[in-house]
Amino acid sequence: MTEWITSTMNSLGYVGIALLMFLENLFPPIPSELIMPLAGFTVSQGKMELIPAIAAGVIGTILGAFPWYYLGIIVDEIKLEKLADQYGKWIFVSGGDINKANKWFNKYGNVAVLLGRLVPGIRTLISLPAGINAMKMSSFVIYSTIGTLLWVSLLTGAGYVLGNNYVLVEEYIAPFSKIGLLSIGFLFVIWVIRKQLKK
Repeated sequence: MTEWITSTMNSLGYVGIALLMFLENLFPPIPSELIMPLAGFTVSQGKMELIPAIAAGVIGTILGAFPWYYLGIIVDEIKLEKLADQYGKWIFVSGGDINKANKWFNKYGNVAVLLGRLVPGIRTLISLPAGINAMKMSSFVIYSTIGTLLWVSLLTGAGYVLGNNYVLVEEYIAPFSKIGLLSIGFLFVIWVIRKQLKK
């Protein structure tokens, strides 16, 4: 996997980054935790520029989010879960994963798309409930772009700082992901309390 990502990026440059991030959103087994840190490492070697590398990653991710979004609009949740349980094993997606992403969306509303882009395992599938719940396209693009920009910048910056050890980024990202999930849970509790107090 690493060799394929490296050769694609080396041969296609910024287009390669966008293509890889597009595919990463269509097929969750392709990890952004390898793609963007490698881009950051390449920047540290002077072979790429930082801003265009991040921009390519963001563009590829947003383009890759649209197929899932439209799938959510066209097919209802129950059918999607059944399809995922039947065929999802090829892309490591189950009906439970879709259900989990939909619960996220129902809990946090539109902001779930922004926050979901920062959490591995959720970030790809969060586009589905956005489509299922008929989230406005403009809101979907705005929230997705903000969340993606934060995620891609974090990974690219980590790859730049770690240099040759960019493959360790996934290891370093794991604790931050847990902190992110706890923070989101904490914010949700505050939101519920405030809502109850208003009532």
